[in-house]
Amino acid sequence: MSEAEPAAGIGATVSDLEILRAFEPVVRYTHGERFFPMDVEPYVEASSLWIYNPDELDEEVIPEGSLTADELVVPRDAAFGSLFYLRFVGPLGLNASARALGDVRKLAKEHDTSFHAGVGRLARGGLLPRLGDSLFSLSLIFRGNVPGATAAAAVLKYAAMQAQDERYVYHGRVVRQGGWTICQYWFFFAYNDWRSGFYGVNDHESDWEMISVYLYDDEDRLRPEWAAYASHDFHGADLRRRWDDRLDLELVGDHPVVHAGAGSHASYFKRGEYQAEVPIPLPPRVKGLAGSWSSFWRNTLGQGGAEVSTPRIPFIDFARGDGLTVGPGQEKEWTPNLVSEGTPWVSRYRGMWGLFARDPISGENAPGGPMYNRDGSPRPSWFDPLGFAELDQVPPPTRELEVLESQITQLEARNAELERLIPEAVAELQETGSRLSGMTGSAHLGAQHERGTQRLAEQVAHVNGLRVERADNEALLEGLTRRVERARSGRANQPHAHIRNPMEPVPVSQMRFNRAAELWAAMSISLLLVGIAALVIWAPTNVWAALILFVIAFVLGESVLRGTFVRTVNRIAVVLALVATIVLAAQFWKVAVIALLLGFAAFLVLQRIREIRA
Repeated sequence: MSEAEPAAGIGATVSDLEILRAFEPVVRYTHGERFFPMDVEPYVEASSLWIYNPDELDEEVIPEGSLTADELVVPRDAAFGSLFYLRFVGPLGLNASARALGDVRKLAKEHDTSFHAGVGRLARGGLLPRLGDSLFSLSLIFRGNVPGATAAAAVLKYAAMQAQDERYVYHGRVVRQGGWTICQYWFFFAYNDWRSGFYGVNDHESDWEMISVYLYDDEDRLRPEWAAYASHDFHGADLRRRWDDRLDLELVGDHPVVHAGAGSHASYFKRGEYQAEVPIPLPPRVKGLAGSWSSFWRNTLGQGGAEVSTPRIPFIDFARGDGLTVGPGQEKEWTPNLVSEGTPWVSRYRGMWGLFARDPISGENAPGGPMYNRDGSPRPSWFDPLGFAELDQVPPPTRELEVLESQITQLEARNAELERLIPEAVAELQETGSRLSGMTGSAHLGAQHERGTQRLAEQVAHVNGLRVERADNEALLEGLTRRVERARSGRANQPHAHIRNPMEPVPVSQMRFNRAAELWAAMSISLLLVGIAALVIWAPTNVWAALILFVIAFVLGESVLRGTFVRTVNRIAVVLALVATIVLAAQFWKVAVIALLLGFAAFLVLQRIREIRA
């Protein structure tokens, strides 16, 4: 509940479709977005169905043009380890690839859909993240990936489908759990072109995204209380915002506003540019060493920065909201498609919804459907929509007062019981202590005394536990009583009280750098590699010393352009001091050990002399 008047909501007896339409979102896309939510069935009919066999070549099961939604769900035998997948774009030869890339550029020019990252995208990441980004890009050569021409062909194919039947579709579902009525809006895209179109992490055929609106029944009306958006690096309670949260949740009437990531289609509450982080897959030993170094650097040496257990590569997710807007009363409106577990393609197809690129870290593989993960296992957001946003532990507002008062009644009853149990337990403790005291001096009672001592320790722990429980209950009762008073007066908790990791765009001050810094960011890794190669060629005798000096000079130049010169000099000084310490210890370890021994001996002598004089 909120201090403001609750949302008008909708009658509780209307159809599921009417409920979905009453709260369907307004989605703002970034200028340059090339794929929008579409109906599943035309995509299926434009695709072919394949099977991946672990020990054999992939086999086409149904060719493009013959596949339908009904054919998709026909039961088919397959060996363990096999999986079915769709293919929206077939294999492309060199000529077809070149033609697709050229046609996409023409299409972007005709429809003014070219994307411009703007100044600052490369520079804001820093040298090490850019190096990681370069290595990540190189890794695509060695693992299964989706070529850029495939994205271009997908753009053209999707544009042709829209030209024939322009629709913007969500697949909606209404489910009732734990006193809540949940509206789920599933968005299906023909392609995720985050990498090829917007300098992001990955490309893959098809994409599923989802937002949920949580309603409660109030006097035969369903009123919205929460909205939850699926997003990259956020989980649980961080995914949701309360309906009265005017700081984070933008509304158009009773319709929540979503700012979609360009190419990635992730959902955000605020417009802006978000820094998504991708963990680097490292062997356990390397990951452990990285975590130990991070802890040593931060805690032992007192250097700034958050402790990082797993190295991550930052990428930018552009959710500018300056492109097409889809939703009620907007330039484009939704075509809803009601689905449930009774919809055959939802419940009976467990394969991937696009190309299986055989990417070992799965980033380039197509996703599973709304009901299943890539491996065919149940998707939690479908089967447990309350747990998805950690609302399984939150009662609806109309039941909150009842739940709170019930907890208070239980705690008061338990405290009354503790008022009786604690004196009884103390009396038993005193009796045991008296018996033990009476055994003192009787050698033949040693075994009994040992057992009694053990029993006494158990009784002491029991009494202490009861006293701690009573103190905890009293503190909890105080908090619950205050919450009940607030609930009775119609006042809500702070809308951000549940958030652990806020979903915030990158501040403008960190987004914009001058063009010199941007140019340097674009060229720096290549210049670093060329410089190292030149030193190896022209200074082979002193290559290690030259490399160290070159890297230090390179890092200092980077810091000047990024405005972090003082901090960088400090960190270089700390690293050089560590290196110098290690070198001195290696060269003069005997002298160091002798000095330590003599110093420790002198310290002990002084301590003993002070003790004698005292």
